[in-house]
Amino acid sequence: MRTLTLGVLTFALACSTGMAQKKSKFSYPVASDPDKVFQANEDIYTNTKYHHEVKEIKFKGNVKKRAKNVILMVSDGTGTTQFFTAIAANHNKAYIEQMPVTGFSKTASSDRFVTDSAAGATAFSIGEKTYNHAIGVDKNKQPKETILETAEKRGLSTGVVATSKITHATPAAFIAHQEHRNMYEAIAADFVKSDVDLFIGGGRKEFVDRKDGRNLEQELKDKGFTVINKTSDLANAKGQKIAGLLADDHMPRFTERGEMLETATKKAIDVLSQNKKGFFLMVEGSQVDWGGHANNTSMITEEVLDFDKTLGAVLEFAAKDGNTLVIVTADHETGGYSVPYGSMEKSEIVGRFTSPSHTAVMVPVFAFGPGSEEFMGTYENNEIYHKMMKAFRFRKEGI
Repeated sequence: MRTLTLGVLTFALACSTGMAQKKSKFSYPVASDPDKVFQANEDIYTNTKYHHEVKEIKFKGNVKKRAKNVILMVSDGTGTTQFFTAIAANHNKAYIEQMPVTGFSKTASSDRFVTDSAAGATAFSIGEKTYNHAIGVDKNKQPKETILETAEKRGLSTGVVATSKITHATPAAFIAHQEHRNMYEAIAADFVKSDVDLFIGGGRKEFVDRKDGRNLEQELKDKGFTVINKTSDLANAKGQKIAGLLADDHMPRFTERGEMLETATKKAIDVLSQNKKGFFLMVEGSQVDWGGHANNTSMITEEVLDFDKTLGAVLEFAAKDGNTLVIVTADHETGGYSVPYGSMEKSEIVGRFTSPSHTAVMVPVFAFGPGSEEFMGTYENNEIYHKMMKAFRFRKEGI
C-alpha cells in the first residue's frame, strides 16, 4: 500500500511540474552579448589611460610576531564592488588581490544604522562606537586617546595622508578631538597641538585663513616642521617633521592631481621608517566616496585604481621590511554600487547605483604581514582598533 501511495504522489508531482512548465510563457531576454541583458540606467566607463603593472608580492615572515609598524589604508566609501573595479579595470589584476587575509567589518555608528566617515574613522582610532560627526570623542563627547597618540607615547613616529583636506573626517579622527567634524579650524589647531610627525593632504585655508587670525602654517614651522605647498616638492622635502598642505581646500580628483597619493605615501614611509622603534601611518583614499555620492563610475574606478597602485608601493615596502602590518578597509560603502556587467579584456565597467548616500552594508577588510591573521572573520568596525593594538602589543591602559 505504501509503495502504491508513493507512486501516486510521484506521478502527481511529475504532472504538476509538467503543467507548471507548460503554463509558463515567459522567456528570458537574449542579447547578442549575453552579459549585456540589462540596459537601463547604465553608467559605463572604459579605462584606457590608467593601467598599472601588478607584481606578485608575498609576505614570507612570521605572521604571529609583533608588528613594528602598522599602516592602515582606508578607501573611503569603498565596498566589495568598488574594490572589484580596480581588478576589472586593470585587466583582471590588482594589488588588493595580494592581501592574503580577508574579513568583513560592520559599520553602524552608535546612533545610526548608517555611519558617516567621522564616526567610522573614530571607531578605528579609539576602539569605541560613537555618534555620527564625532571626531576622536566617544558617544558622550569625551575625548579618547587615539591609536596614533598611543603610538606617539610609545616613541613611535606617526603620520596621516589623505586626498581630501587633512582636516576632513577620516584623517582628523586620528589626531583631533572635537564634537563635530565641521569644526575645521579647531581641528587644524589640534593638528598643531599634537605630536604627529607628518601629515599630507589639502586644507591649507584652515591653517592660514582663519577667523582667529592665527597663522598655523608659521606655528608649524616654529615647531620644526618643513611645510610643503606643492606635490612636486614632496619627494625632495627634508626633515623629520613634514606638513604637506597641497591645496587650499580638498585635493582635486585623480585625473587632475596625478599620483599625489602614491608620492605622499612613499614620502611618509621614507620619513617615518627612520625611527627604529617603528611607526603608525594612516593613508586615506578619500574620493572614492565622492564618486559614490555623485553616482559616477568613472570617478570611482579611477580613484580605486589610484588607491590600488599606492597599495602596491606599500606592500613592496612591507614585504621587504618584514615587520609591517598593512590593513586595507573602508569606513562604509557609498552609492549602493553594483557592476551588472563589463569586460576584463576592455577594462570596461558598467555601474548601477541604488543611493546617492552611504549604505549600511558590511565592508571588506584585507591584511598583510605580522598580526594579519587577527583580521579574518566578521566583526564590528571598532574591533579594528583592538586588532591593531594587539599587533603592536600595546595595552590600552597603563601607557
